[in-house]
Amino acid sequence: MLSVLIPFYNEHGNVLPLLEEIHTVLEPFQFEIICVNDASSDQTSEDLAEACHRWPETVHILTHVQRRGKSAALFTGLKAVRGSWVQLLDGDGQNDVRDTARLWPAVMADQGKSTLGIIAGRRNSRNDSGFKWLQSRIANGIRKFVLRDDATDTGCGWKLIRTEAFRELPYFASMHRFLPALVKRAGWRVQEEGVNDRPRWNGQSKYGFLGRLGAGIFDLIGMFWLTRRGGQGIAIEWDDPRSAGSDNKS
Repeated sequence: MLSVLIPFYNEHGNVLPLLEEIHTVLEPFQFEIICVNDASSDQTSEDLAEACHRWPETVHILTHVQRRGKSAALFTGLKAVRGSWVQLLDGDGQNDVRDTARLWPAVMADQGKSTLGIIAGRRNSRNDSGFKWLQSRIANGIRKFVLRDDATDTGCGWKLIRTEAFRELPYFASMHRFLPALVKRAGWRVQEEGVNDRPRWNGQSKYGFLGRLGAGIFDLIGMFWLTRRGGQGIAIEWDDPRSAGSDNKS
């Protein structure tokens, strides 16, 4: 089963159309949707309640008592997922679930035998301003040079990640920006795929330039330290594809 995990913060007007699209596009597959409301102050709670009433078998809601940010919302949702893989989507409609329908069959057919830990989306085109595009290009270039994480667009919210790998990762605020590097550190393989990027459906972006820049510098320093401290050990007796050795690239 595939678990679709979506953090929501003040996404009134996006919730129901997004969940409707997911149900339509992923109808051929077995899936669940975990929605985490990060203490929204608009009508997102009402939208999620309606969604749960409309799709009681597939939609599950978790609500933070205080706003904790995207990474915390993802880890809250991770505690509830039942699928072997987790599809991460942003709540603004920019990520296209049709990319999930395109890539999920191959992952499902693999049955977890390879060392693939994450498929990280790379936006084929950006629906941002020129300044934001330039900002992202510079940040991604610096991050990739420092961390060598095999990803060129970690700002893309579309990520398909093995649940087992996700649950091994250390939690810290803003760690969602470094998922490929953290997954690679844990011994899993990172794969990047081009995905569609759409304009935000409703509302405004929650990220500002100065706040993201300041936090990003300190986070990158911390990640540089962390990735050079190595990951956990893997026993050859485990039923784990990584136990075949570091040369397993399947």
